[in-house]
Amino acid sequence: MDIKTVGVVGAGTMGNGIAHVFSKSGYNVILCDVEQRFLDRALDTINKNMDREVAKQKLTAGDKAAALKRIRPVLDRKELGAADFVVEAATEKFEIKAQLFRELDQLLRPGVILSSNTSSISITKLAALTKRPELVIGMHFFNPVPMMKLVEVIRGLATSGETFTAVFELSKKLDKTPVEVNDAPGFVANRVLMPLLNEAMYAVMEGVATAEAVDEVFKLGMAHPMGPLTLADFIGLDVCLDIMRVMHENLGDPKYRPCPLLIKYVDAGWMGRKSGRGFYKY
Repeated sequence: MDIKTVGVVGAGTMGNGIAHVFSKSGYNVILCDVEQRFLDRALDTINKNMDREVAKQKLTAGDKAAALKRIRPVLDRKELGAADFVVEAATEKFEIKAQLFRELDQLLRPGVILSSNTSSISITKLAALTKRPELVIGMHFFNPVPMMKLVEVIRGLATSGETFTAVFELSKKLDKTPVEVNDAPGFVANRVLMPLLNEAMYAVMEGVATAEAVDEVFKLGMAHPMGPLTLADFIGLDVCLDIMRVMHENLGDPKYRPCPLLIKYVDAGWMGRKSGRGFYKY
């Protein structure tokens, strides 16, 4: 499979990071979102992140300029029809992704792989909405994408061996480390991580300890680089809530019930670092 042009749908935190690594690795990128301001913000973020790589001598100024030229921001999804491979990186809500997958299936040429950066939603369900289920796969990057090595490569029920191999090898070309995962709510990373974060929130809600104390226990006692509540704020509390709800709904186990304090914070607009307030103020 000859992949030269990659479509990235969604220019948010994950989407701009994915565009960054593909462009830096020599691929042309069509970066698509619904508003120009989202695209402008994404390009500004990519520019700043590449500047940091230049400062650390991980990238030359010439390579940075070339990588930025390879990114083409677009508002019209029809432009994605020119892509040889697509990564969907939209909001972590099934209804939004379902609409995108139906539309992208119509726009893309036959034989083009359609992947999702979803962190919890069923690849099998998304694939069933298309006429190319064997070409649908999960490609779950981790935040911040330019720095984090891991990619969960997720097989849906109908994903072909050829599709899996192509995406597994593509991940290596991005200087990432792919790990094979089968389709299940939360996959591996979030199925294990999110209940941990959720339980840390219960500890705060029930008055067991303050957020600072919970985080200190994990940093000093478990050698975690950051505590679970700092990490939750970094991920985005709204994202954490969406993932917990997906796992609770699809696995049916009460241990995945989102902490009421998490729900309250999201209802208040306290999304974490990105909104200026979560378990901490920023």
